[in-house]
Amino acid sequence: MKVAIIGANGFIGSRLVEHFHLGGTHQVVPVVRKPASLALPARFAVEWRLGDALDQTSLAQALQGCEVVVHAAIGDPVQIERMPEVLCAACAVAGIKRVVYLSSASVHGQAIAPDTTEATPLHTKHSLEYNNAKVRAETSFFSECRKYQLEGYALRPGVVYGPRSRWIADLAAEFATDRAWLYDEGRGICNSIYVDNLVHAIERCVSATSGAGEPYLVGDAETVTWADFYTKSAELLGRAMEQVHRVNELPAFERTFRDKVENTVAQPWVQSLLPAVPFKLKRATKTLLASWNPPPPPEAWSLPGQPAPHITEEMALLQQCRWKFPHERAARTLGYAPPVSFEEAMRRSFAWYRFATEADVI
Repeated sequence: MKVAIIGANGFIGSRLVEHFHLGGTHQVVPVVRKPASLALPARFAVEWRLGDALDQTSLAQALQGCEVVVHAAIGDPVQIERMPEVLCAACAVAGIKRVVYLSSASVHGQAIAPDTTEATPLHTKHSLEYNNAKVRAETSFFSECRKYQLEGYALRPGVVYGPRSRWIADLAAEFATDRAWLYDEGRGICNSIYVDNLVHAIERCVSATSGAGEPYLVGDAETVTWADFYTKSAELLGRAMEQVHRVNELPAFERTFRDKVENTVAQPWVQSLLPAVPFKLKRATKTLLASWNPPPPPEAWSLPGQPAPHITEEMALLQQCRWKFPHERAARTLGYAPPVSFEEAMRRSFAWYRFATEADVI
Protein backbone atom coordinates (compact mmCIF):
# COMPACT_ATOMS: atom_id res chain seq x y z
CA MET A 1 0.00 0.00 0.00
CA LYS A 2 1.29 3.49 -0.86
CA VAL A 3 1.21 5.60 2.32
CA ALA A 4 1.97 9.33 2.42
CA ILE A 5 3.44 10.70 5.67
CA ILE A 6 2.76 14.42 6.12
CA GLY A 7 5.32 15.87 8.51
CA ALA A 8 7.85 13.14 7.68
CA ASN A 9 10.74 15.17 9.10
CA GLY A 10 9.37 15.27 12.66
CA PHE A 11 9.98 12.94 15.59
CA ILE A 12 6.99 10.68 14.88
CA GLY A 13 6.94 11.16 11.10
CA SER A 14 10.59 10.20 10.66
CA ARG A 15 10.09 7.04 12.72
CA LEU A 16 7.09 6.12 10.55
CA VAL A 17 9.20 6.47 7.41
CA GLU A 18 11.90 4.25 8.92
CA HIS A 19 9.42 1.62 10.09
CA PHE A 20 7.37 1.39 6.91
CA HIS A 21 10.36 1.52 4.57
CA LEU A 22 12.82 -0.71 6.43
CA GLY A 23 10.07 -3.11 7.46
CA GLY A 24 8.83 -3.38 3.89
CA THR A 25 5.23 -3.21 5.08
CA HIS A 26 4.21 -0.29 2.87
CA GLN A 27 5.55 1.90 0.10
CA VAL A 28 6.13 5.13 1.97
CA VAL A 29 5.99 8.65 0.51
CA PRO A 30 7.48 11.27 2.87
CA VAL A 31 5.86 14.69 2.47
CA VAL A 32 7.66 17.78 3.82
CA ARG A 33 7.19 21.49 3.33
CA LYS A 34 10.68 22.42 2.13
CA PRO A 35 13.85 20.71 0.83
CA ALA A 36 15.75 21.54 4.03
CA SER A 37 13.41 19.15 5.88
CA LEU A 38 14.55 16.15 3.84
CA ALA A 39 17.69 15.38 5.88
CA LEU A 40 16.16 12.31 7.54
CA PRO A 41 13.68 11.04 4.89
CA ALA A 42 16.21 11.37 2.06
CA ARG A 43 18.52 8.81 3.70
CA PHE A 44 16.39 6.17 2.01
CA ALA A 45 15.57 5.46 -1.62
CA VAL A 46 11.98 6.65 -1.25
CA GLU A 47 9.74 8.85 -3.37
CA TRP A 48 9.73 12.00 -1.22
CA ARG A 49 7.58 14.98 -2.17
CA LEU A 50 7.15 18.63 -1.22
CA GLY A 51 3.78 19.75 0.09
CA ASP A 52 2.64 22.40 2.55
CA ALA A 53 0.20 21.16 5.21
CA LEU A 54 -1.39 24.62 5.15
CA ASP A 55 -1.75 24.87 1.35
CA GLN A 56 -4.41 22.72 -0.30
CA THR A 57 -3.02 22.93 -3.85
CA SER A 58 0.55 21.92 -3.04
CA LEU A 59 -0.59 19.23 -0.63
CA ALA A 60 -3.04 17.70 -3.11
CA GLN A 61 -0.25 17.52 -5.70
CA ALA A 62 2.06 15.83 -3.20
CA LEU A 63 -0.58 13.21 -2.36
CA GLN A 64 -1.32 12.13 -5.94
CA GLY A 65 -1.18 8.36 -6.40
CA CYS A 66 -1.20 7.54 -2.68
CA GLU A 67 -3.83 5.32 -1.09
CA VAL A 68 -3.59 6.34 2.58
CA VAL A 69 -2.39 9.49 4.33
CA VAL A 70 -0.94 9.77 7.83
CA HIS A 71 -0.96 13.33 9.15
CA ALA A 72 1.88 13.84 11.65
CA ALA A 73 2.60 17.53 11.01
CA ILE A 74 2.87 19.91 13.96
CA GLY A 75 2.50 23.65 14.36
CA ASP A 76 1.33 26.46 16.60
CA PRO A 77 -2.31 26.55 17.81
CA VAL A 78 -3.50 28.57 14.81
CA GLN A 79 -1.80 26.22 12.34
CA ILE A 80 -3.04 23.14 14.20
CA GLU A 81 -6.64 24.31 13.74
CA ARG A 82 -6.21 25.07 10.03
CA MET A 83 -4.56 21.82 9.03
CA PRO A 84 -7.53 19.39 9.11
CA GLU A 85 -9.58 21.42 6.63
CA VAL A 86 -6.61 21.66 4.22
CA LEU A 87 -5.79 17.98 4.74
CA CYS A 88 -9.24 16.62 3.97
CA ALA A 89 -9.79 18.89 0.98
CA ALA A 90 -6.42 17.85 -0.46
CA CYS A 91 -7.23 14.17 0.06
CA ALA A 92 -10.54 14.61 -1.74
CA VAL A 93 -8.79 16.22 -4.72
CA ALA A 94 -6.14 13.46 -4.77
CA GLY A 95 -8.77 10.73 -4.60
CA ILE A 96 -7.64 9.36 -1.23
CA LYS A 97 -10.24 7.81 1.04
CA ARG A 98 -8.38 6.81 4.22
CA VAL A 99 -6.76 9.37 6.54
CA VAL A 100 -5.02 8.73 9.86
CA TYR A 101 -4.80 11.90 11.92
CA LEU A 102 -2.56 12.29 14.97
CA SER A 103 -4.63 14.07 17.57
CA SER A 104 -3.59 14.01 21.24
CA ALA A 105 -4.79 12.87 24.65
CA SER A 106 -4.38 16.57 25.50
CA VAL A 107 -7.89 17.08 24.16
CA HIS A 108 -8.84 15.84 27.65
CA GLY A 109 -6.21 18.01 29.36
CA GLN A 110 -2.91 16.97 30.95
CA ALA A 111 -4.35 16.10 34.36
CA ILE A 112 -6.96 13.77 32.90
CA ALA A 113 -10.02 13.28 35.09
CA PRO A 114 -10.75 9.78 36.44
CA ASP A 115 -12.96 7.58 34.24
CA THR A 116 -12.07 9.54 31.09
CA THR A 117 -12.59 7.60 27.85
CA GLU A 118 -13.08 8.49 24.19
CA ALA A 119 -16.77 9.03 25.00
CA THR A 120 -16.02 11.81 27.50
CA PRO A 121 -17.29 15.14 26.10
CA LEU A 122 -14.57 17.58 25.01
CA HIS A 123 -14.42 21.28 25.81
CA THR A 124 -12.26 24.31 24.94
CA LYS A 125 -11.80 25.77 28.43
CA HIS A 126 -8.37 24.31 29.09
CA SER A 127 -5.73 26.64 30.55
CA LEU A 128 -3.30 25.70 27.76
CA GLU A 129 -4.32 26.97 24.32
CA TYR A 130 -2.56 23.99 22.70
CA ASN A 131 -5.20 21.71 24.23
CA ASN A 132 -8.06 23.87 22.99
CA ALA A 133 -6.53 23.98 19.51
CA LYS A 134 -6.28 20.17 19.43
CA VAL A 135 -9.95 19.89 20.45
CA ARG A 136 -11.03 22.23 17.65
CA ALA A 137 -8.72 20.51 15.18
CA GLU A 138 -9.99 17.01 15.92
CA THR A 139 -13.59 18.22 15.75
CA SER A 140 -12.82 19.86 12.41
CA PHE A 141 -11.11 16.71 11.16
CA PHE A 142 -14.16 14.50 11.68
CA SER A 143 -16.46 17.18 10.26
CA GLU A 144 -14.35 17.48 7.10
CA CYS A 145 -14.14 13.69 6.80
CA ARG A 146 -17.93 13.50 6.78
CA LYS A 147 -18.08 16.33 4.25
CA TYR A 148 -15.76 14.55 1.80
CA GLN A 149 -16.84 11.00 2.77
CA LEU A 150 -13.37 10.03 3.98
CA GLU A 151 -12.47 7.15 6.29
CA GLY A 152 -10.96 9.12 9.14
CA TYR A 153 -9.12 7.68 12.16
CA ALA A 154 -7.90 9.99 14.94
CA LEU A 155 -5.36 8.69 17.45
CA ARG A 156 -5.01 10.29 20.89
CA PRO A 157 -1.55 9.39 22.27
CA GLY A 158 -0.29 10.71 25.59
CA VAL A 159 3.41 11.35 26.33
CA VAL A 160 5.17 10.05 23.21
CA TYR A 161 8.82 9.26 23.98
CA GLY A 162 11.68 7.44 22.32
CA PRO A 163 14.77 8.21 20.21
CA ARG A 164 14.82 11.89 19.10
CA SER A 165 12.11 12.72 21.66
CA ARG A 166 12.22 15.89 23.73
CA TRP A 167 11.02 13.88 26.72
CA ILE A 168 14.30 11.93 26.70
CA ALA A 169 16.71 14.72 25.75
CA ASP A 170 15.12 17.34 28.04
CA LEU A 171 15.00 15.01 31.04
CA ALA A 172 18.64 14.06 30.51
CA ALA A 173 19.51 17.77 30.45
CA GLU A 174 17.57 18.33 33.68
CA PHE A 175 19.48 15.54 35.40
CA ALA A 176 22.77 16.98 34.11
CA THR A 177 21.97 20.43 35.54
CA ASP A 178 20.35 19.22 38.78
CA ARG A 179 16.96 20.62 37.77
CA ALA A 180 14.95 17.38 37.59
CA TRP A 181 11.91 17.41 39.86
CA LEU A 182 8.92 15.34 40.93
CA TYR A 183 5.66 16.45 42.45
CA ASP A 184 4.13 14.38 45.26
CA GLU A 185 6.95 11.82 45.01
CA GLY A 186 6.03 11.13 41.37
CA ARG A 187 2.76 9.35 42.15
CA GLY A 188 1.08 10.88 39.10
CA ILE A 189 0.34 8.70 36.06
CA CYS A 190 2.58 9.42 33.09
CA ASN A 191 0.29 8.02 30.35
CA SER A 192 3.36 7.22 28.29
CA ILE A 193 3.51 5.65 24.85
CA TYR A 194 6.75 4.58 23.20
CA VAL A 195 7.01 5.86 19.63
CA ASP A 196 7.06 2.34 18.14
CA ASN A 197 3.85 1.52 20.01
CA LEU A 198 2.28 4.59 18.40
CA VAL A 199 3.62 3.48 15.01
CA HIS A 200 1.92 0.13 15.64
CA ALA A 201 -1.38 1.93 16.34
CA ILE A 202 -1.00 3.94 13.12
CA GLU A 203 -0.30 0.78 11.15
CA ARG A 204 -3.44 -0.82 12.60
CA CYS A 205 -5.45 2.19 11.36
CA VAL A 206 -3.88 1.92 7.90
CA SER A 207 -4.99 -1.71 7.54
CA ALA A 208 -8.23 -1.60 9.60
CA THR A 209 -11.41 -3.04 8.10
CA SER A 210 -13.70 -1.06 10.42
CA GLY A 211 -13.72 1.69 13.04
CA ALA A 212 -13.51 4.79 10.83
CA GLY A 213 -14.99 8.00 12.16
CA GLU A 214 -13.84 7.42 15.74
CA PRO A 215 -11.05 8.69 18.04
CA TYR A 216 -8.78 6.20 19.81
CA LEU A 217 -6.78 6.68 23.02
CA VAL A 218 -3.50 4.74 22.82
CA GLY A 219 -0.72 4.17 25.34
CA ASP A 220 1.83 1.73 26.70
CA ALA A 221 0.56 -1.54 28.16
CA GLU A 222 1.91 -0.76 31.64
CA THR A 223 0.67 1.84 34.11
CA VAL A 224 3.74 4.06 34.38
CA THR A 225 4.04 6.69 37.10
CA TRP A 226 6.31 9.71 36.84
CA ALA A 227 8.42 8.13 39.57
CA ASP A 228 8.81 5.06 37.34
CA PHE A 229 9.80 7.23 34.38
CA TYR A 230 12.36 9.25 36.34
CA THR A 231 13.77 6.27 38.26
CA LYS A 232 14.42 4.29 35.09
CA SER A 233 15.87 7.39 33.41
CA ALA A 234 18.22 7.98 36.35
CA GLU A 235 19.35 4.35 36.26
CA LEU A 236 20.10 4.45 32.53
CA LEU A 237 21.86 7.81 32.82
CA GLY A 238 23.94 6.72 35.79
CA ARG A 239 22.37 9.40 37.98
CA ALA A 240 21.09 9.25 41.56
CA MET A 241 17.41 9.76 42.34
CA GLU A 242 18.50 11.67 45.45
CA GLN A 243 19.40 14.60 43.20
CA VAL A 244 15.80 14.95 42.01
CA HIS A 245 14.02 17.88 43.68
CA ARG A 246 10.93 16.85 45.62
CA VAL A 247 8.14 19.39 45.10
CA ASN A 248 5.13 19.35 47.42
CA GLU A 249 3.54 22.61 46.32
CA LEU A 250 3.17 23.78 42.73
CA PRO A 251 3.36 27.45 41.71
CA ALA A 252 0.38 29.41 40.48
CA PHE A 253 0.57 30.06 36.76
CA GLU A 254 -0.64 33.48 35.69
CA ARG A 255 -1.33 34.43 32.11
CA THR A 256 1.05 37.10 30.82
CA PHE A 257 -0.10 39.87 28.50
CA ARG A 258 1.55 38.02 25.60
CA ASP A 259 -0.23 34.78 26.53
CA LYS A 260 -3.58 36.56 26.63
CA VAL A 261 -3.05 38.19 23.25
CA GLU A 262 -1.92 34.92 21.61
CA ASN A 263 -4.86 33.02 23.10
CA THR A 264 -7.27 35.66 21.84
CA VAL A 265 -5.77 35.61 18.35
CA ALA A 266 -6.16 31.82 18.26
CA GLN A 267 -9.94 32.06 18.72
CA PRO A 268 -11.90 31.08 15.58
CA TRP A 269 -13.86 34.35 15.43
CA VAL A 270 -10.59 36.34 15.45
CA GLN A 271 -9.10 34.10 12.76
CA SER A 272 -12.11 34.77 10.56
CA LEU A 273 -11.39 38.51 10.76
CA LEU A 274 -7.62 38.38 10.14
CA PRO A 275 -7.79 38.33 6.32
CA ALA A 276 -9.19 41.87 6.48
CA VAL A 277 -6.27 43.15 8.60
CA PRO A 278 -3.52 44.88 6.56
CA PHE A 279 -0.38 42.78 6.20
CA LYS A 280 1.93 45.51 7.56
CA LEU A 281 -0.17 45.82 10.72
CA LYS A 282 -0.11 42.06 11.29
CA ARG A 283 3.65 41.94 10.78
CA ALA A 284 4.23 44.86 13.16
CA THR A 285 2.03 43.22 15.80
CA LYS A 286 3.90 39.91 15.52
CA THR A 287 7.23 41.72 15.86
CA LEU A 288 6.00 43.56 18.95
CA LEU A 289 4.77 40.36 20.60
CA ALA A 290 7.97 38.51 19.76
CA SER A 291 9.99 41.20 21.52
CA TRP A 292 7.66 41.40 24.52
CA ASN A 293 9.73 40.56 27.57
CA PRO A 294 8.60 42.25 30.80
CA PRO A 295 11.57 43.45 32.87
CA PRO A 296 12.36 41.25 35.89
CA PRO A 297 11.59 42.65 39.34
CA PRO A 298 14.57 44.33 41.03
CA GLU A 299 16.54 41.98 43.26
CA ALA A 300 19.25 42.55 45.80
CA TRP A 301 22.71 41.21 44.96
CA SER A 302 23.20 37.67 46.20
CA LEU A 303 25.53 34.72 45.78
CA PRO A 304 24.49 32.12 43.21
CA GLY A 305 22.19 29.56 44.78
CA GLN A 306 21.60 25.90 44.08
CA PRO A 307 19.97 24.98 40.75
CA ALA A 308 16.20 25.22 41.04
CA PRO A 309 13.70 23.01 39.20
CA HIS A 310 12.15 24.56 36.11
CA ILE A 311 8.44 23.92 36.61
CA THR A 312 6.31 24.53 33.54
CA GLU A 313 2.52 24.59 33.61
CA GLU A 314 2.38 21.62 31.24
CA MET A 315 4.55 19.44 33.50
CA ALA A 316 2.79 20.64 36.63
CA LEU A 317 -0.51 19.47 35.17
CA LEU A 318 0.90 16.20 33.85
CA GLN A 319 2.36 15.24 37.19
CA GLN A 320 -1.00 15.77 38.89
CA CYS A 321 -2.72 13.15 36.70
CA ARG A 322 -4.13 10.17 38.61
CA TRP A 323 -5.83 8.28 35.77
CA LYS A 324 -4.36 5.94 33.18
CA PHE A 325 -6.59 6.36 30.20
CA PRO A 326 -7.77 3.08 28.67
CA HIS A 327 -7.05 1.84 25.15
CA GLU A 328 -9.70 -0.88 25.11
CA ARG A 329 -11.46 0.68 22.11
CA ALA A 330 -8.24 0.60 20.08
CA ALA A 331 -7.55 -2.98 21.18
CA ARG A 332 -11.08 -4.17 20.41
CA THR A 333 -11.65 -2.35 17.11
CA LEU A 334 -8.16 -1.97 15.66
CA GLY A 335 -6.36 -4.92 17.24
CA TYR A 336 -3.97 -2.56 19.04
CA ALA A 337 -1.51 -4.43 21.29
CA PRO A 338 1.61 -2.43 22.28
CA PRO A 339 4.54 -4.55 21.04
CA VAL A 340 7.30 -2.86 23.09
CA SER A 341 7.42 -3.00 26.90
CA PHE A 342 8.20 0.08 28.97
CA GLU A 343 11.47 -1.49 30.16
CA GLU A 344 12.65 -2.17 26.61
CA ALA A 345 11.41 1.19 25.35
CA MET A 346 13.45 3.07 27.93
CA ARG A 347 16.53 0.96 27.19
CA ARG A 348 16.25 1.79 23.48
CA SER A 349 15.58 5.48 24.17
CA PHE A 350 18.68 6.01 26.29
CA ALA A 351 20.84 3.86 24.02
CA TRP A 352 19.95 6.41 21.34
CA TYR A 353 20.68 9.29 23.71
CA ARG A 354 24.15 7.96 24.52
CA PHE A 355 24.88 7.49 20.81
CA ALA A 356 23.50 10.93 19.93
CA THR A 357 25.45 12.80 22.59
CA GLU A 358 28.68 10.99 21.77
CA ALA A 359 28.16 11.79 18.09
CA ASP A 360 26.96 15.34 18.95
CA VAL A 361 23.82 15.02 16.78
CA ILE A 362 21.07 16.12 19.21
